[in-house]
Amino acid sequence: MDQDSPRTDTAEADASAARRGRDEALIARLEQLINGPAAAADPVLLSELLACLRGLQREADSLRLRYTALFDAVPDPVSIIDPEGRVLDLNRAGEKAYRRPRGEIVGNLVHVLNPDLPRDHMGPVLDALGRDETYVVEVNNMRGDGTRFPVEVHSATFQDGPHRHVIAVARDLTRRREAELNYHALLVAIDKGVLFQAEDGRILSGNAAAFRILGLEEGQDIVDALRWEDWLVIDHRGYPLGFREMPPMRALSSGKIVESTLLGLYHHRRKQLTWVSATSVPQFRPGADRPHQVISLFSDVTELKRDSALFLRAQALARIGGWEWDGGRNRLYLTDEALRIIGRRDDPPRTLASVLTHIAAADRPQVEDAIESVIRDGGGFDLEVQVVRPDGQSHWARLIGQAEGRAPMNARLTGTLQDITQRRQIEEALRSQARTDPLTGLFNRDGILTELERRLGEKPGTTVVYIDLDRFKLVNDLLGHAAGDHLLVNAARRLERCVGEAGVLARFGGDEFLVLADTEHDAGEAEALAERITRAFGDSFRYAGEEFTITTSVGLARHPEHGKTVQQLVNNADAAMYDAKRRGRNTWQLFNPDLARQQHDRVQIEAQLRRALDNQEFRLVYQPLVALSDGKVRTAEALIRWRSPALGEMRPDHFISHAETTGDIVRIGAWVIEAACRQMAAWRAEGFALERVAVNISYRQFLTEDLPQIIADALAEHGLPGSALELEFTERVLIEDAPDTLHTFEALRALGVVLTIDDFGEGYSALNYLRRLPIHGLKLAQSFLQGVPGNASDVAICQAVAGIARSLGLDVVAEGVESPAQRDFLLGLGIRTGQGFLFSPALEPDNFAAFLRQTGLHSPPAP
Repeated sequence: MDQDSPRTDTAEADASAARRGRDEALIARLEQLINGPAAAADPVLLSELLACLRGLQREADSLRLRYTALFDAVPDPVSIIDPEGRVLDLNRAGEKAYRRPRGEIVGNLVHVLNPDLPRDHMGPVLDALGRDETYVVEVNNMRGDGTRFPVEVHSATFQDGPHRHVIAVARDLTRRREAELNYHALLVAIDKGVLFQAEDGRILSGNAAAFRILGLEEGQDIVDALRWEDWLVIDHRGYPLGFREMPPMRALSSGKIVESTLLGLYHHRRKQLTWVSATSVPQFRPGADRPHQVISLFSDVTELKRDSALFLRAQALARIGGWEWDGGRNRLYLTDEALRIIGRRDDPPRTLASVLTHIAAADRPQVEDAIESVIRDGGGFDLEVQVVRPDGQSHWARLIGQAEGRAPMNARLTGTLQDITQRRQIEEALRSQARTDPLTGLFNRDGILTELERRLGEKPGTTVVYIDLDRFKLVNDLLGHAAGDHLLVNAARRLERCVGEAGVLARFGGDEFLVLADTEHDAGEAEALAERITRAFGDSFRYAGEEFTITTSVGLARHPEHGKTVQQLVNNADAAMYDAKRRGRNTWQLFNPDLARQQHDRVQIEAQLRRALDNQEFRLVYQPLVALSDGKVRTAEALIRWRSPALGEMRPDHFISHAETTGDIVRIGAWVIEAACRQMAAWRAEGFALERVAVNISYRQFLTEDLPQIIADALAEHGLPGSALELEFTERVLIEDAPDTLHTFEALRALGVVLTIDDFGEGYSALNYLRRLPIHGLKLAQSFLQGVPGNASDVAICQAVAGIARSLGLDVVAEGVESPAQRDFLLGLGIRTGQGFLFSPALEPDNFAAFLRQTGLHSPPAP
């Protein structure tokens, strides 16, 4: 109540008394006039009195209407009660709330609204009101149908003339009670821990999830259980935190929310470490400027933290770091391994421009162009660049980047940074070795072909000289391989003397040599060289007292007349050499148009291959994939074989590449899928408990639109689920990254087939795709397994692949297991499945069935 209220009340009381006095005088005079003899003598006075009475009546009606409108406008139930507790009036909200007409309530004691009230319930109310206080109480009032609902009743007093009444306002608490119940139910049901702490940090309470996450027993006193001296709290780096450094205390001191903080909670007695992600929210009372308590919400991220640590370990083993750049905020994040690669662990770069300074100046433009292109058009890039560390050391790194979304959301890039210094060093050493024939010290086949391709790109005027040693096989067979090697070394020395500075010499394979002669300025130099070679082999060779004569057949093909590509030149020089051999050996022959017709014979394989499927010349053999722990067969890999009536038995590595080049692999691959499914269904019908059969899929098949339909039809025809078929594909499929390829992956995953990357690590190391594509497993390449457990590099690679697969939830199968030591090594890595000659070679279907019977996988079907 404000200071002006007493004066206002006194003035209103005086005015009301004056009006009452005037009205009473007028009424008295009216009675005298009406009852006296002068009533008819003063009509003007009577009119004035009548008008005054009518004004009083209108004022009374106006006051009554205002009271009624105000009374009924209150949204809460309002009752006027006398000191004995009798209801004198009830507003419209009260009728609605109590679901009873006003007449059933007015005139009755307030017990009609709450039968549970004691008889002397008005005593405390009148005592409080007598002290000019408001009386507030929570009770359950009753509706007309007998149902109860909670209300908060606020009572106050007012004076009505000589009478003192009580006005009671009942506020419905139903929604508030429901909200409280929902709040408590939420605290019980939520899987996040919730702790309430006072402003001094004391624990007040916690929900059931908090007990579970913190390892507390139900019913245990949480205040006693969370004593500060029993716990060690550490940050994400493992450093201990003081009490005031913890998120709840920081929220209380700053008055601001402390979001998503990673904490380690170590209990000294239980010796248990729990990792949580906590958010602390300060709470303020109305009008307060400091929080009176703090609520902390936290989740158990122990498993996530462990998986993250394993993944970081796998990154370190594989020397692969991750990075992310948010162009909108110009923020850069690099994992620990990425920081190690660039040498900035102690001073992490925060912007893309800062990290680009570590790219060697010669490589920086292509990196900048690649990033600009990805931001503009989307997609990704894959570059090998030199990285310069702050100490000046230079390292090789493979930088892969990918836009997170399509335009205009290309400003967020993610990728990997792999330290490939050791690989490049090894590759360079291997490249040198790979280009060199170990017996003669000359260029080998790959080395000379690479050199030829380089020359063709730089200038014309190169002639390929193809040399074959006549009768070499006879010497090799009669005198042995040692004599053959001796002959090859001596032949190489003679050829070196013949070639001199006129060209580059290589051992092309077996008893064949190749010379790249520079004939840009003298077209006849190649023919002169051929003459020198044939003459040089006129002298006999000696070995272990034996003397024998070896001659040469030489073929020449000149660029660009006889071919514009490496393959054309070599093939045509080879054809010319065979023509010289056919002419009687010890001579040379220049390629001519007539020899072109002979090339037809060299492509017969492609023609035979095209008809092989229609002639039913293909068959499948099956190699078992077994559990390394006990040798039990789990699955089978279907491998294609081809016996040509014209060409004989052909190795897959000889004809598969031809089939991919011509496109025949698509039809052949469809046949393999159908045949493998047919065989799988037959084995299951015979009672063999085989999980699935695996088939190899070419990248060309992934580029077609009907691969998922072919597989669906084969599965449906033979009554097999998708899980009975496994598709193995090389990493070349991943780098195609065409929209059709991605669509095919989605369709295959929908069929339920198992998807496995074959020869993982030998191709393109497509780690960026493992998280984006529905891959189930990896096949560890046989080449990595050959050196284990003795070769440290092979061991490290196998460990890295196993670690990456485990972190990503992928299965790993090892190929080429040939020794118990390799098997035991793989089991130590957690790899459970393998295949190889240690268990069985590829078998014909009947032999494979017999093998299954031996392993106990056969349960004859019921008759």
